[in-house]
Amino acid sequence: MSDQLYNTRILRLAASIPHQERLEAPQATVQKVSPICGSRVTVDVILENGVVARFGQEVRACALGQAAASLVGRGVVGRSAAELRDLRDTMRAFLSGTPTDWAGYEGGLWADLEIFAPAVDFKSRHGSILLAFEACAEAAQAAEEKAPALA
Repeated sequence: MSDQLYNTRILRLAASIPHQERLEAPQATVQKVSPICGSRVTVDVILENGVVARFGQEVRACALGQAAASLVGRGVVGRSAAELRDLRDTMRAFLSGTPTDWAGYEGGLWADLEIFAPAVDFKSRHGSILLAFEACAEAAQAAEEKAPALA
């Protein structure tokens, strides 16, 4: 299992997580914890014009959770809450075995997510991989719901 899941690409991503600083005054903060392994991802977002304008995250996770946070962190800015919910749902389906053309999804923005294909067979790892996707989708949704009150 280790060779398939914890390959060089995963480890490189885990070592290069963008936006690793928390925001001072986020519109929304969400923390997600994997009950199986204890991995934790906390994200802060600020939306402007309906898309994520500023993003910060604190990642305390295994290499798979860190790699997922790295990839999500690369693409989250400029995405709407609806896009992030769709991404989360597509990743859940992918890990459940639904074939996904990541190279064609959103113009290839998320093409590197194919790296998690070996994890499909290891359900105990899905929770850690999904943390960043779930936290980002929920935080963007919460910030979007607050937006009218801020205007």
